[in-house]
Amino acid sequence: MSWQTYVDDHLMCEIGRGNRLTAAAIIGQDGSVWSQSDSFPAIKPEEVTAIVNDFADPGSLAPTGLYIGGTKYMVIQGEPGAVIRGKKGSAGVTIKKTTCALIFGLYDEPVTPGECNMIVERLGDYLIDQGI
Repeated sequence: MSWQTYVDDHLMCEIGRGNRLTAAAIIGQDGSVWSQSDSFPAIKPEEVTAIVNDFADPGSLAPTGLYIGGTKYMVIQGEPGAVIRGKKGSAGVTIKKTTCALIFGLYDEPVTPGECNMIVERLGDYLIDQGI
């Protein structure tokens, strides 16, 4: 299966009531984009580096915020070393760390944070089980 299929079929899938994530991507921990939805913002290398650093040193993003494509999200509770969650008004992001990648899901109402978490973390857990 191609990385684009993972994004299209597993991250950008219909959640229910016709809702979908706003954008999604699978990005290597080195900053290389493996696959992304058309709507995913252009993420900057320094943004990926800051995210990877927060997984290694949980809480490092909290004082400055989480940036994706120049958009700032307030860091909210996640799972240290495994999941980072951010919020900006009615929108937000969930990032799951796998062995060598970062799975991104961006959402806005009516999609709920819990729905985004479920989709992103389920794919992330699957990839971890596959050694990816």
